[in-house]
Amino acid sequence: MPASPDSFGHAEAHMLSHAGRAPRILVVGSGWRFLSGISYYTCRLSNALHDRYEVGAILMRRLLPARLYPGRDRVGRSLTDLRYDQDVRVFDGVDWWAVPSLFRAVRFLRRFRPDVLVLQWWTGAVLHSYLALALAARRLGIRVIVEFHEVQDTGEARHRWATRYVRRCIRPLLSRTDGVVVHSRFDQAALAEAYDLGAVPAEVALHGPFDHHLPDRPVREPGDDMCRLLFFGTIRPYKGLEDLVLAFADLGPNYHLTVVGETWEGWTGPGEMIAESPVRDRISFVNRYVADTEVNEFFAHADVVVLPYRRSSASGPLHIAMSHGLPVVVTAVGGLVEAAEHYSGAVLVPAAEPGELREAIVRAAGLTGRRHADPSSWGRTVDAYTRLLTRIGITHEPVIDNATSSNQTVPLLSPDLR
Repeated sequence: MPASPDSFGHAEAHMLSHAGRAPRILVVGSGWRFLSGISYYTCRLSNALHDRYEVGAILMRRLLPARLYPGRDRVGRSLTDLRYDQDVRVFDGVDWWAVPSLFRAVRFLRRFRPDVLVLQWWTGAVLHSYLALALAARRLGIRVIVEFHEVQDTGEARHRWATRYVRRCIRPLLSRTDGVVVHSRFDQAALAEAYDLGAVPAEVALHGPFDHHLPDRPVREPGDDMCRLLFFGTIRPYKGLEDLVLAFADLGPNYHLTVVGETWEGWTGPGEMIAESPVRDRISFVNRYVADTEVNEFFAHADVVVLPYRRSSASGPLHIAMSHGLPVVVTAVGGLVEAAEHYSGAVLVPAAEPGELREAIVRAAGLTGRRHADPSSWGRTVDAYTRLLTRIGITHEPVIDNATSSNQTVPLLSPDLR
């Protein structure tokens, strides 16, 4: 289970006695209750940073009233086996209404006394909490880094009031920011266009691997020439699933498509297209957010992963696919080009072009039969953080802990950007 709200316990004196040995980093991001890809990323990043630094984490526990969350029916359910390293001190967590959880989080920050506070940015729902934590940090002389997963959530951006709120209220946060991290040069340009950050140092840290989903792949039955396609992730307007359903209808009978994902933003059109497809008998539709054990099975049984996004900054399913070494058809949009450019199993295709998507699927089918090497690395992600820490004046020599590795494929106890 996640750590209790004030998770210092017997380790507090130990940490304080080693002050100065290595910089302390306090990561703030999504918790497990409102499970999403940012929940997984926050955990994996914290564990990776722990290989070199002393690390703590503050989790955003309740992001907003559950009735407003697209995945409201699963809020609070235990769907993941991933856990924080036992030496990462965790405060779980902060609720959207702030009292008293935000005050407790500030107390946790003061007791942990990090050198730098790292805020994971993906939704305006956390803005008021992040601003309070940043203000408390700056009063204590703590540097603030914001890691942008995207400028603003696409669902929020559809609402004018939400866009105005974020664009206006994020400025006090950014004015107190010492450095920023993005996942691609594309995101760096988009961020510069959205906000004038002036001379604030920025580093590109490519997304690390999601290699916690790696079971043994099943042995194919002799004579089985069916090519199994997988679409995985939340079903939202920008995901382009409707393009895949159209493209799949023109593929031959030796192709099967499995669609696994929870419907968000009322985007039911792709599901209706599946129901009406002339090849419905070759499509499996799992319309929900699946637990980790099921994620393992779906990717283990896939031959090709297809991600026909119409826009995207980063993709957890892409990194799960690459960790499995699977061929992946991905549209050449946003930061996905940089994420997949060194992956031998990637077939890039223009967005919103079902005909070209169908041809790309056929090409990707020719890449099956071998495991493609995943080029992503949490070590490189941490290297980017180390460069940024140096640029903002945190130059202590980090402690290298070789006893544990954040890249282990078996979780310590046993998440997507889905």
